[in-house]
Amino acid sequence: MHTGLTPAAPAGRRGAEKSHGRGLWYASPMDRPATATNPEDDDRGRPVLRGALVTLRPTEDADVPALLAILDEPEVGRWWRRTEWERVAEKDAVVFSIVMDGAVVGCIQYSEETDPDYRSAAVDIFVSAAVHGRGVGGDAMRALIAWLIDTSGHHRLTVDPSVANARAIHVYEKLGFRPVGVLRRYERVEDGAWRDALLMELLAEEFVRR
Repeated sequence: MHTGLTPAAPAGRRGAEKSHGRGLWYASPMDRPATATNPEDDDRGRPVLRGALVTLRPTEDADVPALLAILDEPEVGRWWRRTEWERVAEKDAVVFSIVMDGAVVGCIQYSEETDPDYRSAAVDIFVSAAVHGRGVGGDAMRALIAWLIDTSGHHRLTVDPSVANARAIHVYEKLGFRPVGVLRRYERVEDGAWRDALLMELLAEEFVRR
């Protein structure tokens, strides 16, 4: 599943395109312009988002070795198994690499429920243990959430970390997420056991921007 700062893989992922390299799915071009605070696009018209510490840019095939190495870190693998990279690479997730000081230090993605009567977005993240405790995960989450609310017009976002992932839950609470309830036996882990997750949600007006 996920790192010291991650929820479970979101359901109902939509809106990405496939690369021709290693089967990696990455962020598709967006119909909407970036915000005034994040005006950059890459050379394919995909948004590049900047936080106070990190840059979120669409994941490319060249990022895969670094991301797989992060998934091999014990503290990361505790929450997100390396074999789950295929879930990160699913067609319907929009995936960004988290870059700090020129190095890839993690991955963040979102999926959208596009039915206008149920519109929402689910966010998922993993961050290298080498930068844990430095505010990297929270900064990446804040940059993406601001874009999802301000540019994409989402009013509700969800995450679903393991109930045992206290680091992730603490960070999400600082961003304004509130617990909804426990998803029992939500995810099967490598030893075959089922693990509970905590569903958390954030309404746009509750987002703690700083």
